[in-house]
Amino acid sequence: MARSLLLTSSNPTLKAHSDLVLRNGDYTYSIQTRGGQSTYTVSDGTRTVSVLLRWTIGENMQTWVFEREGRYYESRVSYYPIINGLQITVGQENLITRTLEDALGRELNHGEVRNCFGCHSSGTVAGDKVDFGQLQPGVTCEHCHAGASEHQVDALQGIYDSAPRDLKNFSAEQVSSFCGQCHRTWATVIRQGIRGERNVRFQPYRLQNSKCFNGRDRRISCVGCHDPHQPLVRDDASYDGKCVACHANQGPNSFTAQHSDTKACPVAKSGCTGCHMQKVKVSSPAGMLVFTDHDIRVNRPGDPYPN
Repeated sequence: MARSLLLTSSNPTLKAHSDLVLRNGDYTYSIQTRGGQSTYTVSDGTRTVSVLLRWTIGENMQTWVFEREGRYYESRVSYYPIINGLQITVGQENLITRTLEDALGRELNHGEVRNCFGCHSSGTVAGDKVDFGQLQPGVTCEHCHAGASEHQVDALQGIYDSAPRDLKNFSAEQVSSFCGQCHRTWATVIRQGIRGERNVRFQPYRLQNSKCFNGRDRRISCVGCHDPHQPLVRDDASYDGKCVACHANQGPNSFTAQHSDTKACPVAKSGCTGCHMQKVKVSSPAGMLVFTDHDIRVNRPGDPYPN
């Protein structure tokens, strides 16, 4: 999360790919990086429009937000690691481009700018205001632990009563709501009508749909399985211990024995996510993107995707 927003001047992807080019329909898109500065150019063969890129959104799949004539835009193209190059940004496949300026990207309204920088950077958003002078790239301590900076100063003076709230004491429901501010809450997905496989990206929503979700049990929360202070662990086997902590017969004092509604898996004690958290492929302009579905359940061949 610390790299969810990068300044283009410090973006290793752009440094490693100093000349990115895509031809799409009547337009040619290019991103050239020279001396730590990246220029985004769109041409229709007759005219050319160029803008400087300042902000990269995303660490792996990357999109750029840029300013032009006092307005903010999401770039029409994004970098996709699966093709090691540019392709049309997800959600802009059907964008109507009547002019060269239209082809640059999608204009963002104020709410989208606020939400974009509010989730991907720190210190930029206060209430409804966006202050780029205060921008800190990525998710810093202060982003989740409001008041952390003041507490550090106070602690040096022997004052300890200003400690930020302790998130580890949140219930599973509170954690989902907290993480869902950026990753989408259950209520947000329902309210916006985000249906079908595209909502697999919204982990708090998917997790709360799980049969085993208990809003009071912290073990079935986002931080029950993931350490937000460490890079995401992508080894599926590393999560087996989290599952069998509840779903295993380990004597009369085990969680399973004491909770009649919790069953031990009759099949195996390893490879849990392979059976119960299926990989879902979502189409994108660059091909299929794969996400782990956090709706924990028994997956049977031919079962429809559950909303």
